[in-house]
Parts: sequence; structure tokens; C-alpha cells
Amino acid sequence: MLKVAIFDDEFIVIEGLKKMIDWSKYGMELVGTAKDGNTALSIFHSQRPDIIFTDIRMPGLDGLQLIGKILSEAPETKCIVFSGFNEFEYVKQAIKLGVIDYLQKPITIPMVEEALEKITHRITKENEVLELRSRWHESQEELLQKATLDLLLEGKEAESKWQECFGTAEAKKIMGVTVLAYSGDRSLLQSNAMFSVVPVWNGTTQLLVLFHYENNLETVAEQLLAWTEQEEVTIGSGNTYPAIKDAKKSYREALHALRYGRFLESKGWTRFEDVGKNNKIPEDLSAQEEAVLYYMRTGNKKSLLGQLDIYIQWLDSQKLNPDMTESECLKLVYLGLEVVKETGEDIKLIGYYPQREIRELNTREEMTNWLFCQMEKMIDLIITSKISNKHKAVEKAREYIEKNYDQDITLQEVAELVGMNPNYFSVLFKEEMGLTYIKYLTKYRMEQAKIMLKAGQKISEVSEKVGYLTYRHFSEVFKKYTGMTPGQFKES
Repeated sequence: MLKVAIFDDEFIVIEGLKKMIDWSKYGMELVGTAKDGNTALSIFHSQRPDIIFTDIRMPGLDGLQLIGKILSEAPETKCIVFSGFNEFEYVKQAIKLGVIDYLQKPITIPMVEEALEKITHRITKENEVLELRSRWHESQEELLQKATLDLLLEGKEAESKWQECFGTAEAKKIMGVTVLAYSGDRSLLQSNAMFSVVPVWNGTTQLLVLFHYENNLETVAEQLLAWTEQEEVTIGSGNTYPAIKDAKKSYREALHALRYGRFLESKGWTRFEDVGKNNKIPEDLSAQEEAVLYYMRTGNKKSLLGQLDIYIQWLDSQKLNPDMTESECLKLVYLGLEVVKETGEDIKLIGYYPQREIRELNTREEMTNWLFCQMEKMIDLIITSKISNKHKAVEKAREYIEKNYDQDITLQEVAELVGMNPNYFSVLFKEEMGLTYIKYLTKYRMEQAKIMLKAGQKISEVSEKVGYLTYRHFSEVFKKYTGMTPGQFKES
């Protein structure tokens, strides 16, 4: 129902319109009347009517002043003025303010009904235009989302189509692209002057593709941290690339980071840089192959064997000939060996020729059993390596962190120190310490910062001493960790 209000200092006008007009016939409801401008403004604020009939001359605020205030706050309000015979100059002012019609006194019921029909028709047309515009925008958004998903899946081949949907002129302004994968109820990241955000759904995972208009990675980091503070969300981020076609790389990295983020932390933000990569493993693996390697790295034997079943079903669905099936199984075994090497184990490959072994097999069942046997041996080796190396490697890493926490020490650097792949080391560190590498480093820095602040040291000096380049970043991390700013902590 549309809301209507009538403002006039003549009792007979208000009462006549109340009783003589069937408002419901026009899909309207009379929600308020007033005899003076001040009361009328109060009714407007409380009821927010869609349509207002008002006299030009009233006590307090006159009709023109009232219309000016109303339309400045709610320009979509439909205003109709009542005017006397000699008030045409006032009517012209009212029209300039934005009234849509005027009725000359004395007011008759047919005049009002005709005005209501005009208003109803006008509102219907406006709503139709708004709906068409809304549908057009939704259609454009859907096209952009589809083109962006194609960009993530195909890279360079889909770039020209994406540019058409995004806008060629806008696309030329882009300086970089970052992909985020997340699991949570909603995204708190919105497009702004620094970057455009395109939400994408790939069928299993919620994604945000950030197209940067300027070098604003620190601002993005701040917004991601704020998002994780307000919502129960797990975010994985890929690297930022200057070329649009490399959104495909960032996409795969974001999925990789999200998967390990879930394993390592369950909630919060995990960067691809935090979990590392093995340069000897190709980037264009299938989802089934990546899942097999994931369960190997995390030492989850039960899930690995289950995933191998899924992998074999996937191979069958590809309808490969025996030679291709043999090649795919052999490929997975060599990928598995690379994951074992990530543990730092010195694997002796002398006398082990999987390519010879598999060529002696004749049936699909023999190949499948052989693959399961090889992968099971490797996961057992990884589990044994974890048990024997976990404490020694993590203790060495912990000592290094505590000696160098004032420096920009990366996961890659610490993993190299203990002779492990960053991906594998991050899993090992979390299992041993109960915290991810990043969380542990942050916790240690914040505890040291608290000691320094208690000793009376300046906040800017403390920020630098615990490894933060900017006071702002240090202050935000400190507040998240302690619940108060460094200044508040110092005062307390």
C-alpha cells in the first residue's frame, strides 16, 4: 500500500478528503493529516508517506518550505500542492522544487481522483523502469561473473570476452588481480575506488576476484583481517599478478591456500605464501590429483585411500586406453614421491623403477592394486617421518623465530632452515605447536611487545623491534591480540 498524507489548515479540506475518497481503491492508505507545517514535518519523519498533498499557505512552515525539506531528504516522494487563484508565482516555485502536480482551490473530489490516477500511473511506470533497470544490471552481473569464472579456468583464452563484460576502458585501468577463496556466510569485501570485487561460484567454492586499480595490497590485507575479526570465515588468498591472464594462477593458489587453511587453522586468513609450493609439481593438476597430494601432505591415510578410489573412478570416466591409464598412474606415483621428498627424507631410488613395474601389469585391476600399494607405502613413510622429525625440526624452527622475530622471517625461510618444503613444514609445525607458523610468530611478537611496553618503551620503537614496518599495522595486530591499542595497554 502507498502511504498518503494531507497537510492543509482548512478543516473542511482535510475532513472532506478523509471521508469522500476511497483511498484503498487506488492501493493507498491515509496515514496522517496536519494543519500546520511543523506538525506536517513531524508526520513526514514518523510515517515517511509516498504521496503528500499540501496547501501552499500554512502556519509555521509554509508549503514551499515544507516541500523543500521533504524533497531534500526523500526526493522520491510525490508532492501535490493546493493553490489559491492568486498564487501562481508560488506554484511556479513549487514546480521548481519538484512537485509533480498542483490543484487549484476550491478542491473537488473529481480533481483529487484524477490526480490520484495520474500518480498511480506514474508510479507504475517508474516501477517498471526500475525493474527493467534492475534486471539489466542483474543480467550484466551474471555475464560478468560467468566471464570471470571462465577467466579463472581458461586464463588468456577467456581474457578478451572478460574485457567486453568488464568494460574495455575500465579493464585498461587495472594494475593487478588477486583471487580469494573462502568459506563463510557472507563476504564483507566490497568494490571501491581502489579495486573492483567480482563474486564467483565455481560449483563448490565461493570466490572473490579483486581487480586492483592501484597498488593497495596493504589496504586489502587490513580489510581481510577486519573481515576475519567480524565473521566466522576461512579465507585462502592467491598471489597478486599484474597480468589479467594470470588470474588463473591466483585462482589455483587461492584454492590451495583455502584447503590448507581449513586443515591448519579452520578459521582465519591463509595466504598462498604461508603454505608454500613445490616447484617440481605442475600447476595444472586435476582436482582429483591435487586432493591425493593434499591428503599425503597432511598424513591422512584413511582419506588418502578414499581419495584414491575417487581418482580411479575419475580415470575410468575419462575412457582412456591402457597406455594412457598406465601413464596417468605413473604420473601420480612420481608426484607422490615429490611429496615424500618435501619431508626432507633422503629417499633411495636405486633399484626402484616404477615405470618397469607397471609395464609388467596387464589388467586394470592389476594397475589399480599396484597404484594403491605404492601410495600406501609413501603415506606410511610420511607418517613415520613426521613422528621421527617433528620435534627436532619444530624446535629448531622455534629457536630461530625467537632469535630473529624482529626481522621479516618468512615461512619459506624457516622451512629451508630445517630442510623441508614450506607446505609440509607448515602442517608439521601446527601439529607440534597447536598454532600455525604465522599465529605462533605473531603471538611471540605480541608477548615481547607487551614486555617492552610495560618497561616504558615508546610504541614506535616497540613496533620496529618486533618486526613491523608501520606503526598502523603493529597497532591493529596488537589490538586484535590483546583487545586494546598499544597506547591503552601502556596506560593500563
